Amino acid sequence: MTMMSQVKDAQGNAIPFPITDPERIPTQRYYDEQFYKLETERLWPRAWQMACRLEQIPNVGDWIEYKNLGKAVIIMRTADGVKAYHNACRHRGVPITEGKPHGNCEHDGFTCPFHGWRWNINGENTFVYGKQKFSAHQLEKADLALKQCRVDEWGGCAFINFDDNALPLRAALGPVADRLEAHGLANLRAEWWFATELPANWKIAMEAFMEGYHVMKTHPQLQRTLPGLYNAMYAYDMSDTGGVGLQTNPNLSARDNVKAQVKHLELLSEGMAGMVHAKEIEIAKELLEVDLPEDPMQAVQMWYGIFQDQITKKLRARGEPVPDLNAVAVSDPVHAVEFIFPHYFLLPMFTSMSAYRIRPTGPESCIFELWSLTPAAPGAEPPVPMEPTWLPYDSDKFPPIPRQDYSNIPIQQKGLHAEGFDFMRLAQDVEGLISNYQRIIDGYMTGVAPETLAKATHLLGGNFDGKILDLGF
Repeated sequence: MTMMSQVKDAQGNAIPFPITDPERIPTQRYYDEQFYKLETERLWPRAWQMACRLEQIPNVGDWIEYKNLGKAVIIMRTADGVKAYHNACRHRGVPITEGKPHGNCEHDGFTCPFHGWRWNINGENTFVYGKQKFSAHQLEKADLALKQCRVDEWGGCAFINFDDNALPLRAALGPVADRLEAHGLANLRAEWWFATELPANWKIAMEAFMEGYHVMKTHPQLQRTLPGLYNAMYAYDMSDTGGVGLQTNPNLSARDNVKAQVKHLELLSEGMAGMVHAKEIEIAKELLEVDLPEDPMQAVQMWYGIFQDQITKKLRARGEPVPDLNAVAVSDPVHAVEFIFPHYFLLPMFTSMSAYRIRPTGPESCIFELWSLTPAAPGAEPPVPMEPTWLPYDSDKFPPIPRQDYSNIPIQQKGLHAEGFDFMRLAQDVEGLISNYQRIIDGYMTGVAPETLAKATHLLGGNFDGKILDLGF
């Protein structure tokens, strides 16, 4: 495997705590002030960030503010499409949204709360109070216009980038963008939006969802329901079983195996909401008595085919814009979790998805947000959540699965400071995504070419529960 030989940037400055063994991640990367500072300088300003959901700004003049690491951007719907502006008055720098997180300014534009300067929705300055007091070169039209930020749309969201020279969004996302779009991502709407602040580094929070190896202990209700499924992925050497899958229980009838599958889906629905939607569970329960082969494995496989076909037909009959699930499972397969570097990921299964976004607030703290996303028929869309419901991270109002994850993340952050715990020890076959992610961050730190970083980032698609990969640098 090619190892990253660079541990210095283009100016010859050493990068702290580089990864020299891809199976071992230095723990200081999760709390060291200098490493965090370098991330804020070299990673976040150059990476595409999910800024808002597009249903939040459906009409001309609608805007919403996105904040991260002290920078604020206004995402705006104009007659010419979505635009983004840095949220600072061109006079003395005061944010022009007057402390509001969202609104509509089609007619009134923005007025700075400090001296009353104004801008329209196209970012053009329309009023300077006492303009005769200023030199002519201070009032040039282009100079007074709000500074635009790069913005692009994908997957029902607006993404921003502070780097004017960054690759286009689709070039950065790679093939996973096409696969998720084939599953109807752009047609999903948010049902609810939760947020919390975790006392943990943002990467610790991200990495908790990069493998399913933790299910046995962290989510025991899932393991108990389908032990064969999880043991086949993590506990057994499949070569010892001749490669035969253990997703079914040979001691149960075909019918009881299907019931166990439905129970597992119910637990995922209760635990994650968008990942398996309640309307899909209703359809599953209607199919418990369909004719099936006696062989449990054949029965489960056939049942899922019938189930996906019925989801497609029944939801389309309700006017919901859903794909042909059986067709896209073959043409555009996706994994249980798909990551959009650096801070956004989706959990697709059938027609709905859960979405997560994580933003750093310090070396050992981060904002963690969750959405439940589902398709809806025109005119039957759920009310748009414009702001998240903020909860303590240990609140029992969170769905069960993230609540279980939140019980681990803060204590893991504390454990990183233990004497003698110098690095994470990764399983090369199922925790490889963590290593791949971290080494891409090193690529940003050391100034690897954008095209090379993009090729490496494309390898993250489908890498959930995956292997450590050669990233090409």
